[in-house]
Amino acid sequence: MSSRAEQKLKTRQAIIDAALELSKEKGFPALSLREVTRGAGIAPATFYRHFVDMDDLGLALVDQVALILRQLMRQARHRVKEKGSVVATSVDTFMEFVENYPNLIRLLNTDQASGPKQFRESIRRETRYFAQELIDDFSSRRQMLSLPLSNIPEVAEMMVLLVFNQGITALEMNSEERQALVKKLNIELRMVLVGSNALYMEEKKNKDKE
Repeated sequence: MSSRAEQKLKTRQAIIDAALELSKEKGFPALSLREVTRGAGIAPATFYRHFVDMDDLGLALVDQVALILRQLMRQARHRVKEKGSVVATSVDTFMEFVENYPNLIRLLNTDQASGPKQFRESIRRETRYFAQELIDDFSSRRQMLSLPLSNIPEVAEMMVLLVFNQGITALEMNSEERQALVKKLNIELRMVLVGSNALYMEEKKNKDKE
């Protein structure tokens, strides 16, 4: 890669990093282009060599979040095969993400009622992606033999929303408080699974009676 191409990538990343850092205070949708370029140490005109507008930058930020989190979740699925617990492994992996990429989790928890439509839809698309990953796991033959579940899409959605919402809370906690949160979150997620399993067994019992 040429030095010019490397510098272009560095400038693009500097813009992304500045936007993430500034979004901690008031959220990305409230940021102005001038604030971002000032934070990145570049002229406003330079911004347009990398992004069409702030909406385009917002989509790039969500893409960066998605890339990192998807990589971590793929690693988590490999861990599940070794440890066997979807809940505990997924929570631990997500908390690693929170600890290592605090600005990204803040972006992912951006107020869904504000900001450009494409930006909001992009964030919702990513949360749906993780819900679909859980749906696939919970629908697998192995899972259905060990703990069959009812209303799997709704279960997956509840679990993803619960973990994502708790993620932003964990940012303001110390190590001890975060450990307590992880313990609490594991209990809550297991309660969702136990409830879904109980509903499955009840539905099966009623079906068998018919």
